[in-house]
Amino acid sequence: MEPKFTHLHLHTEYSLLDGLCALDRGKDHHSPLMDRAREQGQVAMAITDHGNLYGAVHFYKAARKHGIKPVLGCEIYVTPGNHREKVLVNNRQANHLVLLAENERGFANLVRLVSLAHLDGFYYKPRIDRPLLAEHHEGIIALSACLKGEVAEALSDGLEDKARALAGEYAEILGKDHFYLEVQDHGLPEQKPVNRALVKLAKDLGLPLVATNDVHYLEAGHAVPHEMLLCLQTQAKWSETNRMKYGSDQFYLKSEAEMRRLFGELPEAIENTWKIAERCNVELALGGQKNPHFPNFQCPDGMTHKQYLTEIAA
Repeated sequence: MEPKFTHLHLHTEYSLLDGLCALDRGKDHHSPLMDRAREQGQVAMAITDHGNLYGAVHFYKAARKHGIKPVLGCEIYVTPGNHREKVLVNNRQANHLVLLAENERGFANLVRLVSLAHLDGFYYKPRIDRPLLAEHHEGIIALSACLKGEVAEALSDGLEDKARALAGEYAEILGKDHFYLEVQDHGLPEQKPVNRALVKLAKDLGLPLVATNDVHYLEAGHAVPHEMLLCLQTQAKWSETNRMKYGSDQFYLKSEAEMRRLFGELPEAIENTWKIAERCNVELALGGQKNPHFPNFQCPDGMTHKQYLTEIAA
């Protein structure tokens, strides 16, 4: 793959009422996201919607159609407690963690984690916990996520020892070459000290860095309609002063040049984006009837599927 900065933290329209990156639009299936990526010379791109994989196949097909390598992932919610317990821990619902499928095994594990998050762990959000991640970590690369990630949140709270312990635990679960400390810069003042602390933590623990932009829309000018979308999500009025806001208009699909200007002092964090994309090679079998994905249900008494269906439907 051509060495290019690769977006590895991106929310499509399937991040419901939070993502404005449309995969296609209109009868001709015109793709605003893929067209914008091609304009920028992108050669690969990830999907990391909040807590779901609803758009994975749609994204995969759209990316392939436009000559872009798809990286399949999810920004999952992690509770520090037991994901089955319907309680808030430290008055917080859950933290973020970006998971990317490295191969077919990784994608199967990612599907499993997301499914269990919804079936067993749903409490405000679909949640997993670290033991569950440890059980299904094979073939998955993790990024420590935004300011709502556990490591970044601990650093933001001034809890350096806690951040170090958390980073070490994730590195132990996933492997040091499968856990990246994620740096972001959306012009938010609180990100500066956290980024400095992440760089130091990466050096101290021997962990790799990766630079991302938390993409929720395609252009800076889309920040206002994105705020409107957040109002719908949170059932807030535009006139409310304390409603949910993102704090800047920088959550868009930035070019490689823009990302290099932001992280010029951390070239390895830029380089690691395409190194990760090179490692992520998931091939989805989308052959319709040639490759059915239905389970082989065993009918009783030697009956065929048609005979059994006819009997129970009578």
